[in-house]
Amino acid sequence: MKTAVKNEKLKAVRQNLKSARTRSALLNAAYFAAALVLAQGRALGGVSPLAVSLITAASGKNYFACALGGALGFLIFAPQDFPRCAAAVLLALLGTLALDLASARENIFLPAGLSFLCVFATGIVADIKTGGTAQDMALTAAQSILGAGGAFFFTRALGCTPRRLRSRALPASDLACLAAAAALLFMSLSSLEIGGFSPARCAAALAVLLTVRFGSDKIGIMLALCCGFAFSLAGNGEVFLTGAYGFCALTACLFCSYGAAACVFSFALSFALFTTAAGAGAMYFFEAAAACLLSLACPRVIEDKIRDYFRTGQSASPDGSLRQSLVMRLRVAESAVEQISRNVSEVSERIAALGGCGVRDEKANEMRLVAADQFGSVAGMLGDLAREFDEAEYFDSVSAERVRQSLAERGIFPKSVCVTEDKYGRVRAQILAPGRETGFDDAAQQEISKACRRCLEKSSVSYNGGETCVCFTERTAYSLEVGFAQHSAEGPLCGDALRTVNDTHGRSVLIISDGMGQGGRAAIEGAMGAGLLSRLLSSGFGFDSALKIVNSALLVKSADECLATLDCAAVDLFTGHVELYKAGAPATYIVKGKRITKCELSSLPAGILRDIEFAKRTAALDDGDLIIMTSDGVGSAEWLGELICEKKDEGVQQLADDILSRALEAARGTREDDISVIAARLKRRENDF
Repeated sequence: MKTAVKNEKLKAVRQNLKSARTRSALLNAAYFAAALVLAQGRALGGVSPLAVSLITAASGKNYFACALGGALGFLIFAPQDFPRCAAAVLLALLGTLALDLASARENIFLPAGLSFLCVFATGIVADIKTGGTAQDMALTAAQSILGAGGAFFFTRALGCTPRRLRSRALPASDLACLAAAAALLFMSLSSLEIGGFSPARCAAALAVLLTVRFGSDKIGIMLALCCGFAFSLAGNGEVFLTGAYGFCALTACLFCSYGAAACVFSFALSFALFTTAAGAGAMYFFEAAAACLLSLACPRVIEDKIRDYFRTGQSASPDGSLRQSLVMRLRVAESAVEQISRNVSEVSERIAALGGCGVRDEKANEMRLVAADQFGSVAGMLGDLAREFDEAEYFDSVSAERVRQSLAERGIFPKSVCVTEDKYGRVRAQILAPGRETGFDDAAQQEISKACRRCLEKSSVSYNGGETCVCFTERTAYSLEVGFAQHSAEGPLCGDALRTVNDTHGRSVLIISDGMGQGGRAAIEGAMGAGLLSRLLSSGFGFDSALKIVNSALLVKSADECLATLDCAAVDLFTGHVELYKAGAPATYIVKGKRITKCELSSLPAGILRDIEFAKRTAALDDGDLIIMTSDGVGSAEWLGELICEKKDEGVQQLADDILSRALEAARGTREDDISVIAARLKRRENDF
């Protein structure tokens, strides 16, 4: 009861936070706090003008909260300069209000110009009143330029929404403005010290390290240069910080590929070099060292969130990319072929409605309908390919380059390397090498795994057109132990065909295809059904489009009736889920502990009618669970369930042999049929990596 009440309260809080009024209040509070922080900062040996800059750059009506925060900050932290600062705040507020009423704030240079005038006018008046020297007036001009620059950076940065940053929709200029705005905030806080130790400078170094390690080298170096320059403006004799932050970020990028320790150690060592060369205090080095230690101690959950934040945008391919172009072309081709299929079907239906002119015309019309089905199948296959490319969450070009380099060291020079991560976080590496390459041994597999920073295993090797295509998939949580048993009722040719397929997505597919009748003709039909289906599935096509192709092939194979049952079990070796697909096939048995489930699905075999579909069912398996598949020669025999229950603890090969022996014994004295049995047990793999 208490948990339910607590959940209701949390739900109410979330809904309240989502309301427009609450969001507006929180945004005003954020602007107020930011202006307060900027007002207490120091720059160029005097009062920082950045609170005025934020007022002119604030979006919406938030400049009122900025003005209040800035005025309060100047009153608390700079009471001696309060009249001048308060006048600048008032002028900035009135000027921003005027720009807002005139709808002229879209021009990004107007806020910068307004900030410059407010700071310069009030500063010059104060200098004249106090008898300031030329140096004082030059300092006022420099502060005015800083105020204008701050307004420009803040205006651009406030337009950089988190969604634009994540979707990689920001140009380099906006990224630089965002880094500069963050650096100005750090600079304003750098005057707050604890025994000479500045938490703001430590936080800036930590932000640079985390961005370099888990985000983007480019953004990390931008942030480092901006922070170094901003800190140089804040103090006296700290010009060396510009080079220190920038060079240290660069060395961290260079050593990042060698691990976290190498990255932070190079950063700290470079900082020590700069502080020693500049004759600066040791506290600057201690701040950088503290940031390095905090970076190493960063919790894994925070590291993952930073990495995912920067990686999210990489899943969206940039405009004009090869991936986007390929997906679009496949979609267009799918639509065109599907339209052809509909047109051919409409023509055939109209001819049939007119009554035709004889048997020959009827046969020709049947062939047109089969051709329409084939066009529809091709459209489905193109759609499957488009979905596969479109669902690839992340194309890891960095890992692909590491794979290419590691293979080159082994004397293998691939034509192309593609490393992708799907929406479930599973990594796959596909390598195309010239000729019949045999160097992809266990040692090469380990090197490729190291390059991708995942444990990969070889899932498929194919040789086509003088090229070798090798696919490595992430090591699955389960393995499948499979046993086969088969009996031919007529001669050496069995009408049943057995296949196992790895579809390169971590799924193992078991197939039984039973051709009609016995002997050579049934063997051809069964082999045709299983062979076509296994080849299409291993090439990445879906079950539905693959079935249409098999069905069309059987329909046009000969003038006589030609059919085959198809029985498939697709086991996801990452999750343990199994999907059963049946086209005229007998029941499948699933054994979970002491419970046996008979999965019987009604469907038609391939090769009878044009429009057939797989009957489907899913189930969840765990360690030690069994799948038993049989052909019609065993069927739904009453004794099968009892035998499985009795022999379920045996090895899968022994179990398959026992079922075959019992089926032959039960069929003695009757018309024999071809018999095929597949027994498969799911096994959880040991975590030895």
